[in-house]
Amino acid sequence: MMNIILFGGPGSGKGTQSARLIDNYGLYHISSGEILRDHIKRGTDLGRTADSYISKGHLIPDDLMISIIEHTLDTEAKDKKGVIFDGFPRTIPQAEALADLLKRRNSDVHAVIGLEVPDEELTARMLNRGKETGRADDNPETIEKRLKVYHEQTQPLREHYIKKGQYIPIDGTGQVDDIFHSIREGLREKTGAEASKS
Repeated sequence: MMNIILFGGPGSGKGTQSARLIDNYGLYHISSGEILRDHIKRGTDLGRTADSYISKGHLIPDDLMISIIEHTLDTEAKDKKGVIFDGFPRTIPQAEALADLLKRRNSDVHAVIGLEVPDEELTARMLNRGKETGRADDNPETIEKRLKVYHEQTQPLREHYIKKGQYIPIDGTGQVDDIFHSIREGLREKTGAEASKS
């Protein structure tokens, strides 16, 4: 069992790298963003609540996000080799709640992969993604708010996980293959885990 958090600003490449981690390590992917976008698309009560925050560039309240993660852990992820948390936790209280959730299941966070990308590059990537995919939240005003929220509320997690000895800093600029190679090396050093594919 290996539980990994994929950490980084909006547009840092978490989705791209999480796909490779799933393929190479057999982990179950829990993407808070995908879960929420699915609910928004289906027009569920949760989706409407989530959209009222996301459309303004705000984070979902901690208690709501934690209950979603707990439900996913106990249903879809319970028989997997491990989990990759993509986009969660985003605040210190969420990190503490996740540690508690995993402890109650006799597990822990084994590594936190931090994709480190400058704001200018993040903005350019998200604007480009907005043009290509039509994602409503990839517009200049919302991007600026998302980056502000990220630095104020999520960036402190970096120090939190550094202190716990779980953080692996990864340069998130450059070629996708090179970034993933750095991730594999970091995981090998931190956890001893080897990818199933070379």
